Amino acid sequence: MNTNLTTHELSIGIERCGNSFFLKLKAKGKLSHEDYEIITPMIDSALGAVKEPKVKALIDGTELEGWEPRAAWDDFKLGLKHGNEFVKVAIYGNKKWQETLTKLGSWFISGEVKFFENKKDAIDWLNY
Repeated sequence: MNTNLTTHELSIGIERCGNSFFLKLKAKGKLSHEDYEIITPMIDSALGAVKEPKVKALIDGTELEGWEPRAAWDDFKLGLKHGNEFVKVAIYGNKKWQETLTKLGSWFISGEVKFFENKKDAIDWLNY
């Protein structure tokens, strides 16, 4: 058994009610460009079907290790493209750098972006 295997997983869920969306994203390991080749068309398709979408997002970063350089660029482009459509983004994680990146990310999203250390607080804030 090879104990040096790097585990990498990505799950995304999008729920829609009228022009309101709830986006859930969980990443494990390091996000890659290939991940954004999956995420971006899903988000583009869902949001493109509505004239003025309003998005609340819950991002689970508890097992996120970061981004590959090209994926970081993909993330930046996605934020620029859809940043005005996000009403609230709750990021919960357990690493100091995630809190710092949350503050940086808030510059590119018109809605509120906030970091949490637990899921319940993040969900409560999104639902408030």
